[in-house]
Amino acid sequence: MKTDVLIIGGGVVGCSVARFLSFYDIKVMLVDKEEDVCSGTSKANSAIVHAGFDASFGSLKQKFNIAGSKMMEELSKELDFPYKRNGSMVLCKYKEDEPQLRKVYENGIKGGVEGLKLLTADEARAIEPGLTDELYMALLAESGAIVCPFGLTIAMAENAAANGAEFIMDCKVEDIIKQEDGYLVKTGKGDILTRVVVNAAGVYADAIHNMVSDNKLHITARKGEYKLMDKEAGDHVSHTIFLLPGKMGKGVLVSPTVHGNLLAGPTADDVDDKEETATHAGSLEELTAKASDLVKDIPFYNTITSFSGLRAHEEGGDFVVGECDDAAGFFDAAGIESPGLTAAPAIGEYLAAKIAEYLGAGQKDNLIRKRRAIPSPSEMSPDERAEYIRSNPSYGAIVCRCEGISEGEIREAIRRKPGAVSMDGVKRRVRAGMGRCQAGFCTPRTMEILAEELGIDMTSVCKNRKGSELIKAE
Repeated sequence: MKTDVLIIGGGVVGCSVARFLSFYDIKVMLVDKEEDVCSGTSKANSAIVHAGFDASFGSLKQKFNIAGSKMMEELSKELDFPYKRNGSMVLCKYKEDEPQLRKVYENGIKGGVEGLKLLTADEARAIEPGLTDELYMALLAESGAIVCPFGLTIAMAENAAANGAEFIMDCKVEDIIKQEDGYLVKTGKGDILTRVVVNAAGVYADAIHNMVSDNKLHITARKGEYKLMDKEAGDHVSHTIFLLPGKMGKGVLVSPTVHGNLLAGPTADDVDDKEETATHAGSLEELTAKASDLVKDIPFYNTITSFSGLRAHEEGGDFVVGECDDAAGFFDAAGIESPGLTAAPAIGEYLAAKIAEYLGAGQKDNLIRKRRAIPSPSEMSPDERAEYIRSNPSYGAIVCRCEGISEGEIREAIRRKPGAVSMDGVKRRVRAGMGRCQAGFCTPRTMEILAEELGIDMTSVCKNRKGSELIKAE
């Protein structure tokens, strides 16, 4: 196989790079070791569009955070994914911490964050009545927002594919060898010759970088556990509520989601195993206690699932973005932890421009900037829904009762490029299985549809990667 640019990693950053690179007259290929895009950190995070007030002034984190935040609303319109500017609030519980809060405020102002306001405790409670009784003051960031991380990542991947980018899944990179005119990348699906490599491999970005560079990176997997509550709890707060940031990051938050749920998390624990995503009772108890210190009476009894994600913490503490000093044509997007989701569009646009310049490539004449989401009858008016179902009968057969997801939506999720090939892939595209019963009702029919569309036996249908098959026999 041969390409101009090979992107390693199909998370939000890799798909963003692919999307912006696909605008140029070059061949773009993306590989990932998992069965689908959005299978690592990008699938398990806080879903927050951070305003950019807490990252150190002048850091790449702050630069790309603020730029990405400013891009997100227009991008959501272009690519048709859920986004809501709900604002965020940082709580200062004690008078002695006021200097730290003011420092965060001044850092944001210096960085160009718009809509920052310092509030008294009474002003904060007037906006969010459920805040803790133990409150001295707060910082309001009006530009803070929430987004669907699956929707963002998959939308960029689909737009890249529409512009000719190729996606190869279940394709683990085993070695990278420098060549005179680029790189030979050895993978589980054969060798790939490429002029440029983009390293967007998440918690494994250090391993990929260290294959070609003598300036070694070291990434620690920082695990964060979350609790997701039912939509009955979705209006418990309207803003994203933080405590003052600490040395391990922004700490636990409480936030609504764009889909109407309530989210609490994450914890922060460094782990040695980069595949360690189990949740633990002790960590979830700690999460419950810390979240309850921010917001009163959180209805944790409405929790429908808990999950964890791994963040890629580079020991330098900042993003590593750009061409490697001792490996021409090798571009890093490494150490992308929070606020990586927010920063991803800006990182993608920046790296695409740098790579196009490196290759001497111009933009395509007939590039496609827009993408439409899979139609959702549950979000249509009764008349619109009836008319749509008349033209597309499969959209009238409800498979997931909790979320109101139809057979037509599931089939389209599989047929799109890159399409779902697993139960998790379907879930992330159309939310089948995301509701109160957590796929207890819709699993059998979703499996049948996957088997039909992919031309495989039911025993080969996986939850996600190979080895996660759901049944032994029919």
